[in-house]
Amino acid sequence: MRWPNLKKWPAVMGLGLLGLLAAIFVHLGWVYPINAALQVPAAQVHPLPAALEQWQDPQEQGDYFDQIKVTRVGYLVWSQFPVKVYAQPTPKSLPLIQEKWPQAVDQAIQAWQAYLPLEVTTDPNQADISISAVDPTQRSQGRIRSAETRFKLYVNDQQQLSHRCTIQVRANQTETYIEAAIRHELGHALGIWGHSQLKTDALYFSQVRTPAPISARDMNTLKRVYQQPTRLGWPVQSSDSPSAP
Repeated sequence: MRWPNLKKWPAVMGLGLLGLLAAIFVHLGWVYPINAALQVPAAQVHPLPAALEQWQDPQEQGDYFDQIKVTRVGYLVWSQFPVKVYAQPTPKSLPLIQEKWPQAVDQAIQAWQAYLPLEVTTDPNQADISISAVDPTQRSQGRIRSAETRFKLYVNDQQQLSHRCTIQVRANQTETYIEAAIRHELGHALGIWGHSQLKTDALYFSQVRTPAPISARDMNTLKRVYQQPTRLGWPVQSSDSPSAP
């Protein structure tokens, strides 16, 4: 199977209101044609990371797996750990968040480290996930975007189909909301490419006055995602390579 004609693929996940401020979580994915001479790897299931395999929900609180979007390469899961996360320094144009930004990022990363192996890197070229603060004066369609996550595909040094994620968070928020936005977006970048309809979940589709921590439903959903087949993390082949018998 060769690469199909992969066009730009956007997905807008949700919109909500916080007081008089329209706050929108936008999640956009681009699927780029890589090399037409490469064959698409078959979708397969990766082994579960140890902490995720051990995760149990004795109260059986359910999940929102039916809200997860499947991309053209399958589910957006990671297969090589630790996932490396890079937080860009805050721009000089945003002096008011220079103190609260590092702590908010650290707290959000630590929240997910209990369930998936994450490693903070200072080298942006090594990052699987990059997080940055952006100027809040930029507007789109009259609404202020609170945060967004994007992904792109590439073939890594091991000739495996891979992806990278970028997270952008608006800086005109309190430290609590910045941390909640990063925690929410990291959930997407780690594989939950969709939203919950319950305010008690970290992946609720909109900002709320009292942001929720990572819930059992978030984890139940993440575990189900990692049990699904994906083309990510598997070798690609040149179309002129001999087929396996």
